[in-house]
Amino acid sequence: MLILSTLLAVVLYAVATQFQWQILNGNRKQPRWRNQAIGWGAFVFHSLAVYLVLHQPEGIHLGFLAMGSLVSWLVVAIVLLSSIRQAIDNLFIGVFPIAIGAVLLSGVVPEESIARNYDAGLIIHILLSVLAYSILTLAVLQAVLVSRQHSALKHHHTRGLVSSLPPLQTMERLLFEMIWSGEMLLTAALISGMLFIDDLFAQHLIHKTVLSILAWCLYATLICGRLFFGWRSHTATRWTIGGFVLLALAFFGSKLVLEWLI
Repeated sequence: MLILSTLLAVVLYAVATQFQWQILNGNRKQPRWRNQAIGWGAFVFHSLAVYLVLHQPEGIHLGFLAMGSLVSWLVVAIVLLSSIRQAIDNLFIGVFPIAIGAVLLSGVVPEESIARNYDAGLIIHILLSVLAYSILTLAVLQAVLVSRQHSALKHHHTRGLVSSLPPLQTMERLLFEMIWSGEMLLTAALISGMLFIDDLFAQHLIHKTVLSILAWCLYATLICGRLFFGWRSHTATRWTIGGFVLLALAFFGSKLVLEWLI
């Protein structure tokens, strides 16, 4: 069942990516809902694959690849839901390939991480962390689109990608909505970690906490720069990517070192 749901998710994500790429290049015209429907179909099979990977007889499996699939699943969910009310379909081109890699690896590559039962408080911390990371992943993709759109408009290149995007002000507003949401969730995740994790040193989590706090500081600086100095486009992109790199090292770097390298 896991292999079948994984392969079906991969195929449908690939088809949706190809269709969106053709739409972006002006080679195909079709109603938005058709590609969204294919994306939702892939998401359903991805959901089944994530469930089968995470839920083991011994408890919940939160290995490196399993968490990667979970994060990509949540990112897809956020984009699909957001695309219902906003024209952000071009994010499919970045999000769906990430989901393909994540669900495929978690479905076919065995992990030695031991599944176990988690306390309710720790589950809350994990969910908040995954939510924050997922939204800030979207913020990076959105920041790259904003930066490209700004450069294209500056050089009067209004075909291709730019012509299919909403106005630049709308794109920037959406970017900072993502950053605000991600920062609030990251704040809640850090607070819940302090409340529910007993010993950061004993659990090899001190480096993860430090990197997460540094990422929080970068995003907070970006938000302040936006409010007080009007930071936008390239500046916002650099700060967004910087915060994301630190958060990626905290979120996945520690799991990679502890589970695969040590």
